[in-house]
Amino acid sequence: MAVESKEKRKAKVIEVLNKARGMELYAITQYMNQHYNLDNQDFGEMAANMKLIAIDEMRHAEMFAERIKELGAEPVTQGEGKVVKGQDVRKIFVFDAGVEDATIDTYNQFLQVCRESGDNISVNLLQSIIDEEQIHFNHFDNVAGHIKTLGDAYLSRIAGTPATTGGFSKGFALKPGGGAGG
Repeated sequence: MAVESKEKRKAKVIEVLNKARGMELYAITQYMNQHYNLDNQDFGEMAANMKLIAIDEMRHAEMFAERIKELGAEPVTQGEGKVVKGQDVRKIFVFDAGVEDATIDTYNQFLQVCRESGDNISVNLLQSIIDEEQIHFNHFDNVAGHIKTLGDAYLSRIAGTPATTGGFSKGFALKPGGGAGG
């Protein structure tokens, strides 16, 4: 049995990490679109949680990018998938649970590629992100279950709740000593 070269193994890892980054970029856009729609429909609590999950996905995308750069490659900048717009609140959480479930399955396969390629750093990165994706899946699945079981009674309890997520960063441009604010 021939052993693959280090460069070929590294290329496989970069490929799966870039696919994972593309999946995260898609999730960010999908979840932010849903955040805006839920907020516009006055489901503030749901909108706030959706935004926080999108921020988790932003962090994941950045973690993948940093690892890809450590491996000497360029991170992808396009999402993997087409954003579904205008979803009914009754369908959003079932849809998102499916996205997260598929992501967990795919990332477990990517984790195996990294393990077989001897890249334990990427294995650990994927494992930590899989753990967070499981939390997202559980949330989406639970909300979908509440909507299915309790219907309009559950939705009316959420309607009119605040959408604030608190503690917004001023960003680079507005930080002391930075860009336009400095």
